[in-house]
Amino acid sequence: MAKLTRDDVLHLAQLARISLSDDEVDEFSEELSAILQYVEQLSNVDVSGLQLTNQVTGLTNVMREDVVKDYGYAPQELLKNVPKTKDSQLRVKRMIG
Repeated sequence: MAKLTRDDVLHLAQLARISLSDDEVDEFSEELSAILQYVEQLSNVDVSGLQLTNQVTGLTNVMREDVVKDYGYAPQELLKNVPKTKDSQLRVKRMIG
């Protein structure tokens, strides 16, 4: 049976960087213990005869073949319209600090 102590709740509050009053510590101790008891019940359920469920809709990914399209422009020709380039790439101002 999972029962959280007062120290456990205070440790969790410290990890979460929250401050709790004495009443809140007592309240959360009871509530979190009840949640852990419920999870403990779920872990005791017999699932030995069940199949794994990865996907419930029956849909599968529909993929298309990649087709190269020639639009009649060379990359260097398109880069002529850009204000600044460096090594055949667009040159922009630094975005992160």
